[in-house]
Amino acid sequence: MSILGASNNLILIRFILNKKEIQTALPPGTLLLDFIRYHQHQMGTKIGCREGDCGACSVLVGDFKNKNLHYQSATSCLTALGNVHGKHVISIEGLNMAELNLAQQAMKDESATQCGFCTPGFVVSLSGFCLTEQEPTEENVLAAISGNICRCTGYKSIEKAAGTVCKSLENRGNESPIDFAIRKNYLPQYLTEIPARLLALKQNLNGALQPKTAKPKFLGGGTDLYVQQHETMHHEDIDFLFDQSDLKGIVQKGDICEIGAASTVTDMLESPVFQAYFPNLKQIGKLVSSEPIRNIATIAGNIINASPIGDLSIFFLALDAKIHLKNGNEKRMVPLRSLYLGYKNLDRLPEEIVEKISFKLPDEQSKINFEKVCKRTHLDIASVNSALFVELEENKILNAGLSAGGVGPVPLFLPKSSAFLSGKTVSIELLEELLELIQTEISPISDVRGTETYKRTLLHQLVKAHFSVMFKELDVKQLMNLSL
Repeated sequence: MSILGASNNLILIRFILNKKEIQTALPPGTLLLDFIRYHQHQMGTKIGCREGDCGACSVLVGDFKNKNLHYQSATSCLTALGNVHGKHVISIEGLNMAELNLAQQAMKDESATQCGFCTPGFVVSLSGFCLTEQEPTEENVLAAISGNICRCTGYKSIEKAAGTVCKSLENRGNESPIDFAIRKNYLPQYLTEIPARLLALKQNLNGALQPKTAKPKFLGGGTDLYVQQHETMHHEDIDFLFDQSDLKGIVQKGDICEIGAASTVTDMLESPVFQAYFPNLKQIGKLVSSEPIRNIATIAGNIINASPIGDLSIFFLALDAKIHLKNGNEKRMVPLRSLYLGYKNLDRLPEEIVEKISFKLPDEQSKINFEKVCKRTHLDIASVNSALFVELEENKILNAGLSAGGVGPVPLFLPKSSAFLSGKTVSIELLEELLELIQTEISPISDVRGTETYKRTLLHQLVKAHFSVMFKELDVKQLMNLSL
């Protein structure tokens, strides 16, 4: 056990890094990446983009879930020390054994490394897949490394290595992933000791970390704030919301879904409620960042960040979600469609936090579709994104919600276009009129993600994609020939 960065005003952050119990009084906003490299001198965790894009800094973070130790991959370049308080962190050094572990051996056998800079991140992500209860399929193992970028190999050899890892897990049956991986000598033996050690650590914690001032900076997962304010977050007084139990959970109450503000995108994708009501949930999830980011990005954080191209903002605008704010015992509700007053300007007081998000669940006759275009096919910030929700009675639209990002200063709900669809019968002619009306409701600007004309064209195409996906009875060829 070690005490690091002690100061007169001692606030200890405690967690286990690999085999070692850590106590540190470093500022809780210190990045986990910097702590691992510069305070623990473990250089296998690489500094790449510092924006969560490349995966060179990938680690595994373990915590108890339903009484079992559950690991998820995370980008340490966006993870504050305060968010691993009371948890187990595994870096690449914590996966080393006397012989190569399963993922390392697979990477070696398939010649899946070239310059080697990205290799530790891939090994961490593949090892993390060995610790999850996901079915060992090609789709799932490739999703596990979706947040890792390689600039040398062309990926095919890495995909083969991932396939080897996946095949090695096929016969684990009902055995717990950790027990199976250790019994097969795929991962280090010390992991068997971690559940008991972590439980003992938690029992000795002096409660949750508390801010020092009356006006702290609120922090969820950090995937937005650390990209925007990397240099200043280290020194901020922070109120950590990510692990607050009253801000967690996704529940159904009648026909209403309530989402705790600190629930992550992964929580949403794994939620039985969402899986039951959104048949295309998996396809939507693939468009929202990479797995390590989804594991730590909170739903409320995406909404409150107020980016004009926030993916979840656009999704929940179409669903007419409500934002529940609280300041101590004072609470109020703001329709998401009324939250954005201007660029980064919200109907929210600085001392208010989001408690939960609620929306009416779609019935069997309702449909929603989310579309997105970015410079890369996946895992990138949108140039333009859009969602369309419709309540139907046979072929007639009873109610509609159309939203779009990247075409205005805020995530846009398009009230005129949405109202225009209500009461109409689905047809190519309806789409033609809608496409013309949409152009009068948006005001894109030219920037690094594209020109005004390009963004208008993108939204034009995305709305056609909505109709193509949601109304398969339409003539797709005729649909795609509609021009701006």
